[in-house]
Amino acid sequence: MTTKNDRLSFLEEMKDVRRIRKPNRAEITTPRELTPGHLERQRAAVETPFRDANPLTSDIVDPLTAHDILCWQRPGIQHGVFRRFRLGQYPIEARLDLHRLTVEQARMDVFRFIGDCVRYGLRSVIILHGKGERNPDGVAQLKSYLAKWLPELSDVLAFHSAQKHHGGTGAVYVMVRKSEREKQHNREIHGAR
Repeated sequence: MTTKNDRLSFLEEMKDVRRIRKPNRAEITTPRELTPGHLERQRAAVETPFRDANPLTSDIVDPLTAHDILCWQRPGIQHGVFRRFRLGQYPIEARLDLHRLTVEQARMDVFRFIGDCVRYGLRSVIILHGKGERNPDGVAQLKSYLAKWLPELSDVLAFHSAQKHHGGTGAVYVMVRKSEREKQHNREIHGAR
């Protein structure tokens, strides 16, 4: 319980205190002068152009139609392995659907997808690109670009248009290179150096 003396003591101690007249708000105005750090960041942004790490070309490509079959492999792929691959006999471990994407969106997604496949050890995947049958010019645009992009990626060993039950000429099987971690694991298991 407070007494009268406590209250008088408190008021005596507070007699020189003055009320703050500024409103209780933060200052949000931007400073007028530019700091050296700001000037350096501004200079670097202007001088250093954006470097796209994605090697996939966005040039003009040879047009393909809905019924063209995609088929490509790097040297060294065994005939029997490629045959089983193109017949869809390997389990599909991941899929990427490019339907309704622009060429630039598809370019970024394909690059990211193949990188993720290597990172996670996925070897047999499928990319659904569509046939382009509704296009007035009959050109399967994403399919045409995909046929150009996949050989540009060193992690792609082979690709082939899918079997009918997986999308036919509107999809492509992609064989992805083993990651270094997987190669090392195989060396350890089989005793190779």
